[in-house]
Formats: sequence, C-alpha cells, structure tokens
Amino acid sequence: MSHQPKIFSSALRNVVFGSDVKIVEPCNLYECEIGNNCFIGPFTEIQKNVTIGENCKIQSHSFICELVTIGNNCFIGHGVMFINDLFSEGKPAGGNKNLWKATKIGNHVSIGSNATILPVEICDGVVIGAGAVVTKNITQPGVYAGNPAKFIRKIK
Repeated sequence: MSHQPKIFSSALRNVVFGSDVKIVEPCNLYECEIGNNCFIGPFTEIQKNVTIGENCKIQSHSFICELVTIGNNCFIGHGVMFINDLFSEGKPAGGNKNLWKATKIGNHVSIGSNATILPVEICDGVVIGAGAVVTKNITQPGVYAGNPAKFIRKIK
C-alpha cells in the first residue's frame, strides 16, 4: 500500500528585508530580518527570530536556527550550522523552547565552511576556521580554529 507524503515547499515567508538583498533559491527563510545589501546562497534555512545585519554574506547550505543574531559585515561560509538546543536534559528539547539558548555574533566576523556554532557570544573582529566547533564565548578578536575552537593568533 502506497501513501502520499505531506509535502512542504521551501519559501520566503514573513521576512523583513533591507534594500539590495540578493537570494539564490531554493531557500527557506521565515519570520526573520535580513539587513541591507546581504547575499543569501541556495539551500539555506534561516528561521524565525533571527536577525542578520547589513552587508552580510551567507553561503549555501547554511542553517541559522531561531535565536541567532548576526552583526554587520559578516561572512558565513558554506554549510555552517548554528545550534540552539544543547540537549540539556539528555534529549532534544522538542517543543520546550524554554530550554533553547541564544547566539550573538558581533560585527566583522567570518565563519569558515562547515563550522558549528553552539549558543555563544562572539565579539567583533573574529575569524572562525573551517570545521571549527565553537563551544564557548569568544571575547577577544583573532583567529580561532579546532574542536573545540581555540585562539590561534591575533589578526594582523
């Protein structure tokens, strides 16, 4: 016996866009804010309660979950994943959004491809290396890489 699946289409729904925003479809953006002069690559999901500042570039296959704020002049590489659920009770929080945590990315932050960003705060002027896993707040500008991400050097 064959059953028909429920099919949900990707969409741009209830998004507040600044001027000169460029989007390459397919994307799934809903109930979020995208600042002026931003680029959003294909196969990207940006969920509700996300704010992205001006002059940002979000590359393909990135996932920006609820409760993320990204500053101005930021670069988010291909396949970057943001996390808001730390499985604090040993399992996914599911519908209990009270267990979710926020992430705040400063201005002039570049995050390399395939990095994973847990609920943290990252100050201005930071470069996160490709594949890094950011598990703690970053309070000093510089280059960070590894799992867990560690300070590598100052930016010249």
